[in-house]
Amino acid sequence: MKRIAIEHLRPTQATHGLREVEKKTREYKALAGHDLAMAIAEKPIPYVIGPDGNAFAIDHHHVAAALWAAGIKEFPVVLVADLSSLDRAQFWLTLENRRWTWPYDAKVRRIAFGAIPKHVYELEDDPYRSIAGLVREAGGYEKTTVPLEEFRWADLFRAFIAAPATDDEFDAAVRRGIDIARSESAIGLPGFLGKKKPSA
Repeated sequence: MKRIAIEHLRPTQATHGLREVEKKTREYKALAGHDLAMAIAEKPIPYVIGPDGNAFAIDHHHVAAALWAAGIKEFPVVLVADLSSLDRAQFWLTLENRRWTWPYDAKVRRIAFGAIPKHVYELEDDPYRSIAGLVREAGGYEKTTVPLEEFRWADLFRAFIAAPATDDEFDAAVRRGIDIARSESAIGLPGFLGKKKPSA
């Protein structure tokens, strides 16, 4: 499987959840040898080739940032599309039409595509994105193949939960997020479970 240096992988979103990245980083650092290699191989980064032959991640930004923080400098990738024949405007429009980019800052303000950071370890922290990821891990909703699903969940939690400032407030926000995810307020979002149990 092809591998790419994290340094050379361009992000297609401006934010991530720092707490989620830190949690994944601790998990990677706790592994070694074969176990670490298997954990890395389980989640190859899907990417597209863009203008000037640059590689752009279209998912798993948190995984890439966590691996970088854990001292892993390259990882396996899967090519989804070669869009290198497009000019920059056409490239970003294509990504947006396919829902492969999220050009918004941590306050959900639209930004220019050129303002998206150049490296996955430079993304802005959006605490609601961490809440969304950890609510899913706790069984609040199911993982789906819908692109950018976690950002839609993050926006739901943003509407109901005050931004957490401490670890205790963050833990409380995740517990509140689970309740919200299981409520009628979340109907229509990808992976909505309601009162059902998560799939095994």
